[in-house]
Amino acid sequence: MKISLIIPCYNEEESLSPFYNELNKVTAEMADYDFEILFIDDGSKDKTLSILKELAKEDKRIKYISFSKNFGKEAAMYAGFCNSTGDYTAVMDADMQDPPALLSDMVKILEGGEYDSVATRRQTRKGEPKIRSFFARMFYKVMGKISTLDMVEGARDFRLMKRDMVDAIVSMCENNRFSKGIFGWIGFKTYWMSYDNVKRVAGQTKWSFKKLLKYSWDGIVSFSNAPLKFATGCGILSFLASIPPLIMAIIKMVDGSTFNGVYSEILRWNVTLFAIFLVGGAILASIGIVGQYISKIFNEVKGRPHYIVAQTNKEDVVKK
Repeated sequence: MKISLIIPCYNEEESLSPFYNELNKVTAEMADYDFEILFIDDGSKDKTLSILKELAKEDKRIKYISFSKNFGKEAAMYAGFCNSTGDYTAVMDADMQDPPALLSDMVKILEGGEYDSVATRRQTRKGEPKIRSFFARMFYKVMGKISTLDMVEGARDFRLMKRDMVDAIVSMCENNRFSKGIFGWIGFKTYWMSYDNVKRVAGQTKWSFKKLLKYSWDGIVSFSNAPLKFATGCGILSFLASIPPLIMAIIKMVDGSTFNGVYSEILRWNVTLFAIFLVGGAILASIGIVGQYISKIFNEVKGRPHYIVAQTNKEDVVKK
């Protein structure tokens, strides 16, 4: 039985050595399995690639694929899935927030035959900034309401999958990737393994608050048409809001009354400005939301590769 491990890396020079040492201990205890260790260097600007080359000289199980630039974690994960050859495939981070020690139990669950994948989730977000935790919880709640995806709060990308599930992921070759959504969309029976939050072993997270918001928005746009429905709703509300002033104006014209006095003049202008901003804002918001979907379509139509390989020690690298 062969197990492929996919480890996306971006500027992880401080984390690689402790991660590899821990991973080596775990794999040594799982001597009944063959391991393929795929490090995907996502255009790192530090010594990540140099360290991977040294590790590959010492451990023939290690294969590295280095991108020509930073294409993002989603592209790195996809490259790993495309190039994994194991009966089981796991994706995990190199910062030790995905504990390698869980691999043994994950394999045992898959070998039980009842499940197609074992996914991990954090029981708590202890040690994480409160505002970040709040928005993360809100994201999962929103996705649960506006989509049909099976997304569990606290879910990590760290999971172990059978070959059929990996092949299904590879077959979904869209450029606008959101793996958490893809995992849920393709189905298959998943066992959720909970564990306490683990801090990074070294270095800083590459996910800024801005990047997380963008990633969340990409997930919503990729797997839900709720924003389009929201834009439609704004248009309907704007139309309904314009009816009362129109009726009032008609009544004033019929009975011949006019606005008199300074107060009435101010009120009239305030109402006018409110109506302009309400309708104008709704139109701009709607155009912006539709534009987001069109930009996604544009990216797909261009058909550019998900990643470009600059260096690798792996033969017959799959490039998509």
